[in-house]
Amino acid sequence: MPLIGYARVSTEDQTPLPQSQALKSAGCAEIHEEQASGGNRARPVLARVLERISKGDTLVVVRIDRLARSLSHLLEVIERLEAQGAFFRSLTDPIDTSSPQGKFTLQVLGAAAEFERALIRERTKAGLASARSKGRIGGNPGLRARDPAALRKVRLARQDGYMERLNGAAQDWVPHVRRLRPDMAWEDVLRIINGPLPRERQWTQTRLLRAVNAYVRHGFLPETVLGRAGRRETDDRLPAIVAAIKGADPGITLQAICARLEAMRERTPRGRTSWQPSSVKMLLERAERLGLLS
Repeated sequence: MPLIGYARVSTEDQTPLPQSQALKSAGCAEIHEEQASGGNRARPVLARVLERISKGDTLVVVRIDRLARSLSHLLEVIERLEAQGAFFRSLTDPIDTSSPQGKFTLQVLGAAAEFERALIRERTKAGLASARSKGRIGGNPGLRARDPAALRKVRLARQDGYMERLNGAAQDWVPHVRRLRPDMAWEDVLRIINGPLPRERQWTQTRLLRAVNAYVRHGFLPETVLGRAGRRETDDRLPAIVAAIKGADPGITLQAICARLEAMRERTPRGRTSWQPSSVKMLLERAERLGLLS
């Protein structure tokens, strides 16, 4: 089970060396270091680690606060790892999601987080009701007065919330965008992304482009993904799509590729809606001749 270490310090005056040494001693062959605030969820190094982590890998930290400063962020990261078939371990805390005891601890933490959210909601409702009874208006006075500093704080908070939501779904779209753009048109990239996703998690092109632009601004994706797609011969389009599906999951079967193409409503070379493994095999062979398969 590959162990991937993550070490974080908050300021340039601090050194991640003690953490890295502890992670190396724990058996981590790969260690990523980052200098960033723990309150910042949109950390470039952490985002890349979570994007590249594979099934069966374990993300290891020395202490929980090196990964997250809030329980909600910790649970968000662990849920993302679980969705990718990966695990999480803290060397000095009783959390190891590959063990029954660690999973139980995680369940307790999740229940505590939900209880905390419920208490906050109740306190907020009570506070608003008390303010209304005394004739006070709720909300931020700075926003009501259109104060620039207050508006900027709200805008930054919204941006942080948006990046958190994007990070939670990054495994659905970032690998495809990084691998297929700008060689493939956005329309085809979108269809490949949406192919394996349930309807409620599917992307629109507008939403995808907004997400890609945000990741480029934060340095999580290279600017080249926004370049203009090259013109591709009509006969090469289907081989390119099949090659992209195969590239995303090298172990996928011909029958599974057929199902994916049908879910994408992609028609066969003869214009039919039902795909056969023989047609997919032919397209894969053509893709290989065109150099589209690694």
